[in-house]
Amino acid sequence: MRMERFALSLHPEKTRLIEFGRFAALNRVKKGLGKPETFNFLGFTHICGRSARGRFVLMRKSRRDRLRAKLRAIKEELWRRLHLPIPQVGKWLGQVVRGYFNYHAVPTNTDSLAAFRYHVTALWRRALRRRSQKDRTTWERMGRLAADYLPPVRILHPWPDARFDVKYSRQEPSA
Repeated sequence: MRMERFALSLHPEKTRLIEFGRFAALNRVKKGLGKPETFNFLGFTHICGRSARGRFVLMRKSRRDRLRAKLRAIKEELWRRLHLPIPQVGKWLGQVVRGYFNYHAVPTNTDSLAAFRYHVTALWRRALRRRSQKDRTTWERMGRLAADYLPPVRILHPWPDARFDVKYSRQEPSA
């Protein structure tokens, strides 16, 4: 009704109702179905998960297809920058990885971030090794270069409830 008021509609092939949330796993077990379905939204795959204490957790992982596309684009750009000085390429790669992390560094996505950083390092190593037939770029050296130029993997965004508590404090008597 609200969407019709603004002349909007849902795409029938891209829209579906799924059972998702805190009780989805229990309801699906009762019905004899498997795990709750996942869905992709805003660059993340959203998954019903459990915390270490067994409580419901919304898990978000970077979409695999988008991660691969970004790595493919980095590979092509590294090929174009093949003969530039290492510090110049390292500074550029650091900006790219930092930008990726600024969006994707949400709780429960550490594994995807670590995989992205590792693959960027591997692509950079492969590009450096293509510069000469006698190249002996080792993983030890790449580890040092990655430590110098690429940001470490860490979560930059808080859990949604932490953001919510900042705006709406539950300590007030009127809250």
